Amino acid sequence: MELGLVGLGKMGGNMRERIRRAGHTVVGYDRNPDLADVHSLEELVGKLSGPRVVWVMVPAGAPTQSTIDELAELLEPGDVVVDGGNSRWTDDEKHAAELAAKGIGFVDCGVSGGVWGLENGYALMYGGDAENVAKVLPVFDALKPEGDFGAVHAGKVGAGHFAKMVHNGIEYAMMQAYAEGWELLEKVDSVTDVREVFRSWQEGTVIRSWLLDLAVNALDEDEHLDRLRGFAQDSGEGRWTVEAAIDNAVPLPAITASLFARFASRQEDSPQMKMIAALRNQFGGHAVEKK
Repeated sequence: MELGLVGLGKMGGNMRERIRRAGHTVVGYDRNPDLADVHSLEELVGKLSGPRVVWVMVPAGAPTQSTIDELAELLEPGDVVVDGGNSRWTDDEKHAAELAAKGIGFVDCGVSGGVWGLENGYALMYGGDAENVAKVLPVFDALKPEGDFGAVHAGKVGAGHFAKMVHNGIEYAMMQAYAEGWELLEKVDSVTDVREVFRSWQEGTVIRSWLLDLAVNALDEDEHLDRLRGFAQDSGEGRWTVEAAIDNAVPLPAITASLFARFASRQEDSPQMKMIAALRNQFGGHAVEKK
């Protein structure tokens, strides 16, 4: 099938390549002309046959809103817009209504996989009407990992981004647990090789995971994380998860504590936040602050 892809950064660029490897045609647009296949959204839409599918992979908030506003004027009834960024689920409902007024479908899709997704595949959580989802399904199949799992039609519009938001909240708590354990091991005199302790956990333990593998990668590169400053940014989804928990009276003590630990990292050079920063860099290519 043909796909228009808007936003060709770390995630979008690799997604374009993976979709092309599956035999589909991708027309990509980015504000950076060195990355783009076309020079405008108008040119992108003009190169696609109807019914068109345009996947938006730009930062949440104003950039996504302005892109969808422009596409609403360029696309035709029966076309579909997919928001694959990290938008808040409440924005999805607004975007779906705006596009529906013009006969254009909307699907929201939470995407996980970071810089490793090109080779390993992307976990996909999408929401929207079955009719609109069906038009995007070949692309979902191209992006997902091999096998029976890794993609889910989570529900109606907003469900995909809500599921991804909760996924990221869990990720916050898991990273915080590894970071706290690492700091405690580093603190005591009796443990003389913390990196190898972490490595030993990669097989046979109940806490083995991909995040643990990435922690070992980070320690192999910088055994005591001495080259990192203990600062970790938050993407916004951790905050939204806690806010949703409050709205629904669901207790989330571990996720909430991990979010507040990120805030603490901005006040001092936290050893725990060195590990969080290292893990975010390993799985997502997120920037780290060097000492």
